[in-house]
Amino acid sequence: MHARQLTKPDGRRLWLYSRRPIPAGIEAPGTMAPAPGRGAVATHLRWHPLRGEWVSYAPHRQGRTFLPASNPLAPSVDPARPTEVPAGDYDIAVFENLFPAFGPGDAPPAFSAAGQTIVASRPGGGAAEVVVFTQDATTSLGALPLGHIELLFAVWADRTRALGQRPDVEYVFPFENRGVEVGVTLHHPHGQIYGYPFVPPVAERELALQRAHREAHGTGLLADLVRAELDDGRRVIYAGPEAIAFLPAFARFAYEVWIAPRREAPSLTDLGAPERADLARALKTALLRLDGLWGRPMPYLLQVHQAPTDGAAHPEAHVHVEIYPALRMPGRLKYLACTEIGAGAFTADTLPEEKAAELRAVEVVID
Repeated sequence: MHARQLTKPDGRRLWLYSRRPIPAGIEAPGTMAPAPGRGAVATHLRWHPLRGEWVSYAPHRQGRTFLPASNPLAPSVDPARPTEVPAGDYDIAVFENLFPAFGPGDAPPAFSAAGQTIVASRPGGGAAEVVVFTQDATTSLGALPLGHIELLFAVWADRTRALGQRPDVEYVFPFENRGVEVGVTLHHPHGQIYGYPFVPPVAERELALQRAHREAHGTGLLADLVRAELDDGRRVIYAGPEAIAFLPAFARFAYEVWIAPRREAPSLTDLGAPERADLARALKTALLRLDGLWGRPMPYLLQVHQAPTDGAAHPEAHVHVEIYPALRMPGRLKYLACTEIGAGAFTADTLPEEKAAELRAVEVVID
């Protein structure tokens, strides 16, 4: 992997990554004009006492880019109308978000009318980066060449390593929201990376259960599940020498796909080159099957779960990708409703065995 760091005129950093040497002379384009009303970046956290978790507040995001007339993630070719990324020979670009959900800021406390503090608050911290998967606005993650997806895993690992070294980041979370159905307003293939200043609730609960399983059985929870799924076979849609893609027996969504290395690697930074290569093949296979079944790019939420970067050892963690298709389709997918969002109790309308069979029936060709 070849990488180069640049600095945009407004001070934000930009990183270029490629499978080839990056030519000299590429410069970071000028800053896009911010939306009217955008104030200074200022985030802070407030404690939710009934859920036992931090809520992030970033009011400056009210002015973020929404359905722009031009593509801000396309390579910049007109100095008078700069985009976020430069033109040139590279594969993937990462830059600090103009409208970050996490970052430096003050912590205005929430006071009652009597002047008493209602809940605890603290400065924001953390980081938010945008990952432009490719310069081609017409493609999708699953349609990219296998080597390009392998590079993306290396980029995720590099950013995890860099962000994880920051004292204000405790958990690095790469993700992609794809499709207007999930609220995406930029169609250019891209994702984001959040560096949380805390371990988020889902990851915290997941890690606690993995830790308890290791203490009770001496084995990794996800590793045991992977072995069981491979033995069963009915929900597996890809099984390679280093990685597996499967619909878990406990899937909450129709076509929910998990992708994991067979080995218990806690983080993206712990993966070797053969594992990244096979994970890329597993991810591409899964996305091509989903898109083939849908007949077009299926809308989804994709996220990477891994060990925290809080300075502690996490042998219980097992890095993996989770994909949740996110569109209603008769007999196939569903929206989240009160029971899922309000109560946290999921009701599945389909069986993962049936959905896995549908995906396996989709023919895919991997380059």
